[in-house]
Order: sequence, then structure tokens, then C-alpha cells
Amino acid sequence: MPHDEGIAGQAQDDWVRELQNQVIRDMEKVYSPVVMGLWKNPQNAGSLDYPDGYGQVTGSCGDTMQIWIRVRDDAVTEATFWTDGCGSSIVCGSMVTIMAKGKTLEQAARIDQQVVLDELGGMPEEDRHCALLAADALRAAVGCVRPGLVAKKPWR
Repeated sequence: MPHDEGIAGQAQDDWVRELQNQVIRDMEKVYSPVVMGLWKNPQNAGSLDYPDGYGQVTGSCGDTMQIWIRVRDDAVTEATFWTDGCGSSIVCGSMVTIMAKGKTLEQAARIDQQVVLDELGGMPEEDRHCALLAADALRAAVGCVRPGLVAKKPWR
């Protein structure tokens, strides 16, 4: 490769790196440190073999969230998620699975949109539906294990 192409390539790499850093700095002005942490390092992503409960919900935006849970002695011992949605959906899926672990099924079923948003430190209005999607998918997974628990409660 000629010397000039190497310099041009390095300049382009530097420009891309600076652009990425600027995007992250701009996001940090809008999103909480908790959201940014889960965006950079999602937790509990992926399916769970032989789950006790499974929930799948498609939100009004068209994103789909799947949640798998494992339950022992009426408590969620493992929770994982997958979504075809945006970064905010991934963050909310991460948070709802983190929150569900160690909770009884009734406590897990009470994790709603506002609880997720509070735990995340809030989200912009255009992303709030992602918290609802994740909470509804968790409730569907709980309902798979104990249908009467979810059906009888006015969760919203």
C-alpha cells in the first residue's frame, strides 16, 4: 500500500473513532449511567434451555421480546431475554431479567413499566415503551408458570 493511502486510512479511522466517541458523549447527556452501562454490556441475553416459563410479546413499535425463566421454590433463579429491537429494548430486557432474579413469582409479576424505568434512572419518552415491552414479556413468562397469578391481578 502506498504511503499516502496508509495516512488517509489512519485519518479515516481516527475520524470514525472520534465520531463514535461523540455519539457516546451525546447519549450520556440523555441516558442514565445505568442505561449506558447495560447498553455497553447487556446482561442475561440469550435463551435458556429447559425453562419453566417463557413469554413472548410484540410491542406497538413492532419489536418482539422473549423472556425465559427458571423457577425453584416459587422464586425466579434464572432469567434471560432476547429481542429483535433497538438498544433501548436490549437495555430494558437486561434490566427486567436482573430485577426478576431472586424474586418470588408474585414479586416478578409486579415488575411493571414504571418500576423498570425507575431502576434505569428514567428514559426519554420515545424509549419508554421498551420498558413496557420487557415488563409484559416477563409477566407472560410468569404466567406460563402460574397462569392464575397474572390473570387475576390488575397490573396496569
